[in-house]
Amino acid sequence: MLNDQELLRYSRQILLQHVDIDGQLRLKQSRVLIVGLGGLGAPVALYLAAAGVGELHLADFDTVDLTNLQRQIIHDTDSVGLSKVDSAIRRLTAINPEIQLIAHRTALDEDSLAAAVSAVDVVLDCSDNFSTREAVNAACVAARKPLVSGAAIRLEGQLSVFDPRRAESPCYHCLYGHGSEAELTCSEAGVLGPLVGLVGSLQALEALKLLVGFGEPLVGRLLLIDALGARFRELRVKRDPGCSVCGGRHA
Repeated sequence: MLNDQELLRYSRQILLQHVDIDGQLRLKQSRVLIVGLGGLGAPVALYLAAAGVGELHLADFDTVDLTNLQRQIIHDTDSVGLSKVDSAIRRLTAINPEIQLIAHRTALDEDSLAAAVSAVDVVLDCSDNFSTREAVNAACVAARKPLVSGAAIRLEGQLSVFDPRRAESPCYHCLYGHGSEAELTCSEAGVLGPLVGLVGSLQALEALKLLVGFGEPLVGRLLLIDALGARFRELRVKRDPGCSVCGGRHA
């Protein structure tokens, strides 16, 4: 049940008919894995903690660098040199001491990633490299866990939801294949802070929709964000029956 403090803390979202008491209870009972606590993972973790998601699993093996602070708003100057997980835990505990925080401070290999994904209800990929995204996607397909995937670079962002519980849903590999060896990172190409904040906030919103069970998640749709022109486009994405990752799964 929700105690009096929780009813007061979450009152503004409980007022929404799409959430209500039942939805807030579902959030309290939910477990979420956030892979990456950088520009995308920062707003994701902040909003999900504030919303009352009962258990957040935080995965990042990196430490806070001064160059991170322009966009990774969960960290501050005093956090430079600290583990990103420990920095995030400090901030999230201050925001909402009622939730549980599970730390993954080392890089997840195939087995530990599979275990981490299996232990939660929804996974948010907030990483910044293709190999991690592919590994997270494969683990989500194997465990039949919904994946909220976001990316941002320069002045462009992307967002989609891949849900292997739904027969029509593509997976990350259906959309991006084997990627590109020439893939750029933010440290090479640059990125504007509010853009990653926008994509991360939308990822958090999609996660809340999945956990509570309202609205229409971005399954089978890719949202493209052009920050330079302040434009949003949506592309339909179909599942690839011959996909090497999800092609053989059963609905």
